Amino acid sequence: MVYVIVWEFRINSQMEAEFVRHYGPDGSWAQFFSRSKGYIRTDLMRDVADRLRFVTLDYWQSQEEFDRFREQNLAEYERLDEQFEGLTKTETRLGAFETTKS
Repeated sequence: MVYVIVWEFRINSQMEAEFVRHYGPDGSWAQFFSRSKGYIRTDLMRDVADRLRFVTLDYWQSQEEFDRFREQNLAEYERLDEQFEGLTKTETRLGAFETTKS
């Protein structure tokens, strides 16, 4: 099973390009996460009805891998979070999910 963390963002309209650059699949967060062998990928999706609403899905091999990475890199995690705070109006963690086997 894969562990997936889902975040919802409402962005500042003037910051769209910068938001996509930092939160997209090759962005600053993905580059940071890629330091972990447990990180798989990040998907960034825009709401078709609300152009200022985005969701990210961060894929990890397990919750333990994510928790370990975050704990070991907490200062950098918090620094990035603070650095990009001005790009968004709201940031909401929608939850963590596991993929199901079919």
